Amino acid sequence: MKTFGKMLKIEAKLSIRDMNMIIFAEIMPLIVLVIVGIVYGSKEAFPGAGYTFLEQNFGALCSIAICAGGLMGLPLTISEYRERRILKRFQVTPVSSLMILIVPVAIFVLYSISSIVLLWIVAKIFWGFTFRGSYFLFFAGWLLVLIPILSIGMLVGGIAKNSKSASVWASVLYFPMLVFSGATLPYEVMPGAMQKVVNILPLTQGIKILKAAVLGLPLTDVTFAIVAMTVLAAVCIGISMRYFRWE
Repeated sequence: MKTFGKMLKIEAKLSIRDMNMIIFAEIMPLIVLVIVGIVYGSKEAFPGAGYTFLEQNFGALCSIAICAGGLMGLPLTISEYRERRILKRFQVTPVSSLMILIVPVAIFVLYSISSIVLLWIVAKIFWGFTFRGSYFLFFAGWLLVLIPILSIGMLVGGIAKNSKSASVWASVLYFPMLVFSGATLPYEVMPGAMQKVVNILPLTQGIKILKAAVLGLPLTDVTFAIVAMTVLAAVCIGISMRYFRWE
């Protein structure tokens, strides 16, 4: 644990200096929140809904940090570790090679948590955000979104030939999910035909889970999303473990 703590501290400092995660995982969700808050304020999501448009889409805002860390940060970090032969060097030291992979995952988890807390505080202060669901189910839903997205990132970073290849694949996954899954452009304002198309994106299903948790909707409403994200995590973890490149 002492070694892990030291490595976590070093990687956290490097991440803060790099500023990418600060911008994409902390600042970007906050900007989207402010835009949604200014445009819709405390308006009902639809007549008789009983909750505001902001409350309806709070889970989607929380997913932006997960998307940034899992689909951009993690693949690039792992591929750079391999390209700089950091993974190979750790294989001949007493430190477990697995630890070097756990550290960046922990960093991105912390970014996601801090982003949620920041969004929660700002939404509560300026727009009277009310959490209507179960805190336990929200935490479980957050994990059910976080793990599959991180597993996709681990898969891309683990099998990409180099950092350039990882960057291309990460961008192909990241930007469509960020824009079309409901994370930035609310799912509810999309045309019906577009909603059917974006339903194939994993993050769209993840956002449905978080939305249900925030609003206190029945889990039966998101049964398919729960199953889909669970299967996705199992498949990606299995493939990444089988084909992960250490050097």
